[in-house]
Amino acid sequence: MHTSKPTYYNLLGLEPSASMLEIRCAYKRLSKCYHPDTTVLPISDATVKFQHLNEAYTTLMNLEDRYAYDLQIGYSKRGVIESPVSYHSSVFSGYYSIKSRCSDPSYRSLSSGEIFALFILSLTFLGCLMLVLVIGIIHSDLMLSAEFAPLSLNIQ
Repeated sequence: MHTSKPTYYNLLGLEPSASMLEIRCAYKRLSKCYHPDTTVLPISDATVKFQHLNEAYTTLMNLEDRYAYDLQIGYSKRGVIESPVSYHSSVFSGYYSIKSRCSDPSYRSLSSGEIFALFILSLTFLGCLMLVLVIGIIHSDLMLSAEFAPLSLNIQ
């Protein structure tokens, strides 16, 4: 019995006509299952599967590599075409959906370290604002007290 190597599309559970959005979402879903740090599988199996998954994702997300791969596996579509936006749907219809976050290939959620850094930056900014206010109040008090102080001339 001859078993052929599964295609990258098979690894991701997708059809060759899948959009970039579908590829990205499938990768994110499967990477949680196979990542060696989060899997219930034996580490050696998970590592191999995760490497294959990364290879599939990297190839399919690069249009030139995907086109060459499609030719290699015999998929004859001339190019990957994203489905057009319907003119009858609202521009903002999917704006707040979970899937809309996957549409940007550069999107990724912030790590805990990045969130902490943003928190520290926010505290620093607020601290600077408070410092400016305190200095302004002290400076205005000094200016007011100097303005109303009698002029003393020491002429000898």
